[in-house]
Amino acid sequence: MPLVKVPKPKFIDKLKRFFMADLLKGLGLTLKYNIGAITDSDAIGGKGIYTEQYPKVRPDVAPRFHGAPRLNMDPETHDTLCIACNLCAIACPEDCIDVLAMDVEIVVAGKPRKKKVLDEFIFDTSRCMFCALCQEACPTSCLELTQDFELATYSRAGFVWNREMLEQGRETVKYTR
Repeated sequence: MPLVKVPKPKFIDKLKRFFMADLLKGLGLTLKYNIGAITDSDAIGGKGIYTEQYPKVRPDVAPRFHGAPRLNMDPETHDTLCIACNLCAIACPEDCIDVLAMDVEIVVAGKPRKKKVLDEFIFDTSRCMFCALCQEACPTSCLELTQDFELATYSRAGFVWNREMLEQGRETVKYTR
């Protein structure tokens, strides 16, 4: 193997290395942008640099944000608006919705008829990617994705929501000091 000559470092390179010129150059750039953001009142909504006080002050989410699912109820009869058509489960690309229906016989104009009624609605939020395809597929606007974003639980079983939990919605935690 032939020997390769390594050039001797120049005096100026030794000085740059000793005084850490590259580090100082990077810190100068960071300082330039931080001072620019503080002095620029138009940087972020007229606030410059800011910190959200999250648990105390809930942040404003975008109007089109898709969060926790909810089953809407009829305000007059307090029955679910879901007609158990299963379109939301078919539209879901992650297969995280299970709709179980039962047939109930009702009498309409003296004739017995069968009507499909929602028996169980199971929504697995651990698999959901919050795309809102289920919400768009629902013909009665029963299923909606709300603005709630706090979905953390201590166990995997807490991510599987049944009909009652979807109808009542999650209770939002109010943090106090």
